[in-house]
Amino acid sequence: MKTEHWLDDPRNVRKLWLGFLVVLALTVIAGAFVDLHPHFEIESWFGFNAAYGFVTCLLMIVGAKALGIFLKKPDTYYAKDERNE
Repeated sequence: MKTEHWLDDPRNVRKLWLGFLVVLALTVIAGAFVDLHPHFEIESWFGFNAAYGFVTCLLMIVGAKALGIFLKKPDTYYAKDERNE
């Protein structure tokens, strides 16, 4: 008998998204009250660190998907070796 995971309930997933968005908003707002000591002018823009982190994460995901196209093996890749022995 398979028990359902707590993430299978769409209400819990919605709560997680809401929690993540609240934490993100709080970190962006906190940037207004903290002296960040920017090295470049662009770093002093409001919300730059959050935007930079988001874009960097997005590029890592896209890069990983692109690598997956070249590195992916078929599901039967290892089964071929077992049949040949």
